[in-house]
Amino acid sequence: MADKNATLKLPDGKSLDFPVLSGTTGPDVVDIRTLYGKSGMFTYDPGYLSTASCSSSITYIDGDAGVLLYRGYPIEQLAQHCDFLEVCYLLKYGELPSRSQKDEFVNIVTHHTMVHEQLARLYQGFRRDAHPMAVMVGVVGALSAFYHDALDITNEQHRIISAFRLIAKMPTIVAMSYKYSIGQPFMYPKNNLSYTANFMRMMFGVPTEEYKVNEVLVRAMDRIFILHADHEQNASTSTVRLCGSSGANPYACIAAGIASLWGPAHGGANEAALQMLEEIGDVSKVPEFIRKVKDKHSGVRLMGFGHRVYKNYDPRAKLMRETCHEVLEELGLHNDRLFKLALEMEKIALEDDYFVSRKLYPNVDFYSGIVQRALGIPVAMFTCIFSLARTIGWIAQWQEMISDPEYKIGRPRQLYKGATRRDVKPIDKR
Repeated sequence: MADKNATLKLPDGKSLDFPVLSGTTGPDVVDIRTLYGKSGMFTYDPGYLSTASCSSSITYIDGDAGVLLYRGYPIEQLAQHCDFLEVCYLLKYGELPSRSQKDEFVNIVTHHTMVHEQLARLYQGFRRDAHPMAVMVGVVGALSAFYHDALDITNEQHRIISAFRLIAKMPTIVAMSYKYSIGQPFMYPKNNLSYTANFMRMMFGVPTEEYKVNEVLVRAMDRIFILHADHEQNASTSTVRLCGSSGANPYACIAAGIASLWGPAHGGANEAALQMLEEIGDVSKVPEFIRKVKDKHSGVRLMGFGHRVYKNYDPRAKLMRETCHEVLEELGLHNDRLFKLALEMEKIALEDDYFVSRKLYPNVDFYSGIVQRALGIPVAMFTCIFSLARTIGWIAQWQEMISDPEYKIGRPRQLYKGATRRDVKPIDKR
């Protein structure tokens, strides 16, 4: 219930009151759901810069303070003290699991990692040189054709089954996309490995030899998953919610999220940051590059810095920077050319008034591309990894929306600027 109101004064002099709603933290919101009915007017907010599209209890971001919370827990603590499946449990159920709850959750996920063999053969319908994200959209969307025994979204048990299937099978689907693209045989999951170790074995293992698990690298990949697990109402999450609001099955909704994430302005940012470093080439060329960035006529863009939401240092960037050090040290790449470049770029960005005044701090994408490159993941697969990690966030958001008694099919309105009514003339008089 609202305990205060906001008053809107209309051009005709009429005033309307709207309730102001408060969450547990963050900005209040003005509830304008009755605006059209009362006034015949819409609000106008391209890009939803000031619009709360839903209420949620999953993720909270304070961009000014550089804070990211999953269910109230700081991302820094989760990345340091939890593994990815614990975070999955948290996002799905709202609380961190006890030992017995975690064991049961891990056991269920582990025993759902295989995919239908006909689904594995579906890959042969794609060209070998197809972009892995194109394959991902198709394969994940096709899951509903293979697992149609639990597609009733009004059935809670069906929703639970679908959620587990998506969390469990996504690593297998991503790894198969990679193996298919390079012409290697698929590596089937092994139940004696952890979620993330299993994924890395399916990605990099081959049938001719035993895959050796490197715990440092597994932990780095696990942290990548944790840092990307959810991020409030971003483009892909909003896509999943909008798709789900029509009653679409969860596999179709996640496929829609993957398609949205594919965009270079969303999931492709780490690829763009890595490409920028490659183009700079050497630390000695950084000053010249920075000069071009400051020149608005040069057309040179700074990638991996700044964020639509964060107006402070992205808390995920600090954790990814630490992970970057750990991985490069483990692999003997501490003199890595691109990492040295990244550190120099970061140093300038944190000290130069041009960047500081514009709050262009490094974001998580700045370092994640370097880490994934060091792990042996090709650039084309970066967004697939992102999709894998974000699946649990999409599922949690979808389930929250489905169970919300206030949810309705998404139907944004518009400010129409086209032709007014006119009559069709016969073709010889046009």
